[in-house]
Amino acid sequence: MPGRARTGTFYAGRVSRWTGTWLTGPGAGAEPGDGPVRYRGERLGAPERGAGSVASNGIRLGALVIDLVLSSLVTSVFLRPDYDDPTQMWRFNIWAGLVWLLITVAGVALAGFTPGKGLLGLRVVRMDGTALVGPFRALPRTLLIAVVIPAAITDKDGRGLHDKLLGTIVLRTR
Repeated sequence: MPGRARTGTFYAGRVSRWTGTWLTGPGAGAEPGDGPVRYRGERLGAPERGAGSVASNGIRLGALVIDLVLSSLVTSVFLRPDYDDPTQMWRFNIWAGLVWLLITVAGVALAGFTPGKGLLGLRVVRMDGTALVGPFRALPRTLLIAVVIPAAITDKDGRGLHDKLLGTIVLRTR
């Protein structure tokens, strides 16, 4: 029946605007009359490539790995890892996680990037155009990244659930 199909599509479109396109499939987040999305960030007005384009999941993961390695190296300056002692390694990992949290919150809040993001040419920006992300957005954003699931689920524009919730996006700087 044509009426039911339209109602189902309308409902799926409304849900996808709230949850992102990951729940209802490709094209669900598009407004009626929108054409197909050709690249990440097109609906937001971002360029397809180069500075200002939306960062891919791969490069964002690479920046996270660099930051995690850096936090482990910084932690190893103060606390010697002992691979044969599980208690010592547990303590080391907790401290390394806290160092990562500090590096990430401070970097994103004050400059918009962490050392890993800076090396790979990425920056976290607010969607409303405000210059700095600030600590009140950087801390919950970082905690949601630590949970992993919100950062792993992205929409058609390349924004994770943590970015959508806090009104941020990761863009390329070069």
